[in-house]
Amino acid sequence: MLSRTADNLYWLARYMERADFLARVIQASRRLASLPKAYGGAESEWESVLLSSGSAQTFNATGRKLTEGNVIDFLAFSPENPSSIRNCIQQARTNARAVRTALTVEMWEAINGGYLEMQSIEQLRGARSGEDLTRFLDFVKQVSLTYDGGAYRTMLRNDAYWFSRVGLFIERADNTARLLDVKYQLLLPEKEVIGGSLDYFQWAAILRAVSAHTAYQWVYRESLKPWLIADLLILRPEMPRSLTSCYESVARYLDRLANAHGRQGPAQRHARAVYGKLENMSVEDLFQSGLHEFIGSFIADNAQLNALLSDQYLF
Repeated sequence: MLSRTADNLYWLARYMERADFLARVIQASRRLASLPKAYGGAESEWESVLLSSGSAQTFNATGRKLTEGNVIDFLAFSPENPSSIRNCIQQARTNARAVRTALTVEMWEAINGGYLEMQSIEQLRGARSGEDLTRFLDFVKQVSLTYDGGAYRTMLRNDAYWFSRVGLFIERADNTARLLDVKYQLLLPEKEVIGGSLDYFQWAAILRAVSAHTAYQWVYRESLKPWLIADLLILRPEMPRSLTSCYESVARYLDRLANAHGRQGPAQRHARAVYGKLENMSVEDLFQSGLHEFIGSFIADNAQLNALLSDQYLF
């Protein structure tokens, strides 16, 4: 496979996963913003969604006021934001067109159909009702799910599939880590007691953003507790969006690439090292070393893996 083809497939998967994540965090923040101020409907939600998406600096550079409408427009539709939903879907389609023969019909139709629908929806920009926005965010999630399901059910298990899966799980791990970090650093005001009503609603919104609220109840059968949520989203291998689950998949697919080509490299070794650390860690270890410090280290490791992959395969 050409390195250019591998690069397009890798970033195609990342852009689709990023669009899905942005739709989810916008929905979670809208739920929090709709609560009475005593229960979390305060000012920090929209700053938190900018930070968790990695777009805070870009947004601040535009000079826009930090309001719900401005943040949603910036994250969903703005051409000025390289990581907006609009740009993610557009970039995904550009990558898909470049490797059209490597995709199945179902995958191409999901991406191309989503892009064409996005063009008509974008015409409503600035004149949307709350119901319009809800339908749009649900549409984005559906496009991502349709693409992902098409890839899983129809792609031949070869280099194209493995690069696509690696991109998806690296992006998913990064998104989960950033979401958790923002919760601990920003969402809980200093005067609020952990376990209070505000804390409960914020954690419930975080779990719903990653479709993990029901999973939490099945696994723990307890009220929401920060250390159990951290355990679920970081260490539980049965949770599809947990860091451990993501890196189990990353290490597996990188090993398949190595076996197919008869050569391992720094990307495989780094992925296995990160997965081994996660697999051997307990929730007590997380909090003893500091959750923020752990997540910061993980995000750096994830970025390093992206760089190693680029050097080893994509250029």
